[in-house]
Amino acid sequence: MPSRDFPTPQTGPVTQGVPAPVRVIAVASGKGGVGKTSVSINLSVALAQRGQRVLLLDTDLGMANVDVMLGLSPRFTLADLVAGRCELTDTLMEGPDGLLVIPASSGKRYMTELSQQQHVGLVHAISQLQEHVDVMVVDNAAGIADSVLTFCQAAQDVVVVVCDDPASVTDAYALVKVLNRERGVERVQVLANQVHNDIEGRQLFDKLERVTARFLDVTMVYLGCVPRDPWLRQAVQRQEPVVRAYPSSPSALAFRDLASRVNRWDAPAGPRGHLEFFVERLVAAPRRATA
Repeated sequence: MPSRDFPTPQTGPVTQGVPAPVRVIAVASGKGGVGKTSVSINLSVALAQRGQRVLLLDTDLGMANVDVMLGLSPRFTLADLVAGRCELTDTLMEGPDGLLVIPASSGKRYMTELSQQQHVGLVHAISQLQEHVDVMVVDNAAGIADSVLTFCQAAQDVVVVVCDDPASVTDAYALVKVLNRERGVERVQVLANQVHNDIEGRQLFDKLERVTARFLDVTMVYLGCVPRDPWLRQAVQRQEPVVRAYPSSPSALAFRDLASRVNRWDAPAGPRGHLEFFVERLVAAPRRATA
């Protein structure tokens, strides 16, 4: 399958037209089935409901389902962008509450075989988007594939989702280990999903933190928990975010609380000197402030 070689952005003077910086949050998990995509969708919509301009980027390149879970029918996906059949703006879709969505593809094997250079090229291509965006949430594939590592490295914040399955914690540690040792990620937020209560969520976090503290040089932060909730399952069946379908449900309240905490995080201070989404906007930010 022919694919596009994305050019690296040229460095040079920053113009007045560069949009404001974007906070990029990568959502990942060591294993599948922990509710990672549901977390990405509901966090994105909850942030949009708080007045943020949010872009949800699906980077599960071979088994994407953000569009399915939102009831969207994309004309173009990242697979079309990589193959040169469309431009990035052609992939943009509007979801609930003004949410912007860039869908990936499902069942396209060649998308799972992209090189590291092509993953970096996708980071650069997406970073050229001129839309006004406050926050971008990146829904990654499960596991430790190169695409996951690259997109997490290029984000300011990495959220690892775990559940009460022992394999979830074990695989989450494997993911954090590779991110830390191979990609230099030094801080990871942990979200406990599908738990009975916050006590259970903190116990899962403590298990993960104990082993990371022993073997890795990484800061682990407990982001909170989302309770096991039958209303969330109902919302998935309706192809709607639970924060819209059942706004008073326990899981919806948890997602809104999560969005409130994320909204209070400090804005990105500037580029960190390595691969990063929207780095030109971060470079321009100090100049804009002193202009």
